[in-house]
This record gives sequence, C-alpha cells and structure tokens, in this order.
Amino acid sequence: MDMGRESRWEKDAMTVEIVFALVTAAALGAAVFGAALALSLAFDVTGPARERTLTAGALLGAAAGIWRVVRVLRRFDARRREGH
Repeated sequence: MDMGRESRWEKDAMTVEIVFALVTAAALGAAVFGAALALSLAFDVTGPARERTLTAGALLGAAAGIWRVVRVLRRFDARRREGH
C-alpha cells in the first residue's frame, strides 16, 4: 500500500460513517421539529404564533442535524488519525 493512499477498507469505513452521520442527523432533526410540532399542538397555538413555532422548530432541527453530521465526522477523523 502506498503512503497517503487509502485502502479499500478505509474508503468503505468512511462511506459507512458518512451514511451513519446523515441518517442520525435526519432522525435528530425530525425529533427536534416533532417536539416543536407537539408543543404547538399541545398548547393549541394558532395563527402567526404557530407559524413561528414551526419555523423555529425547522431551523433548530436543521441546526441540530448539521451539528450531528459535523460531530460524527470529526470524531471519525480523530479516531482514524490515531490509528483505530
């Protein structure tokens, strides 16, 4: 194996980690949005307040999803550099 080139196993591991990051990010984002939706339904929020609540839930869900992807991939990179 040449130095600096990734083996097939390393490429496969990276692919699995990326898919894991994306799937868990989508689940986390959906859970955050679902919590905002549940709160708006539980408190019977209507009109512009409901719209703002759902918009905030969508934005927080997207931010949580992005955070999750970055966290998982940075952790994977750190482990890879250590040789695990």
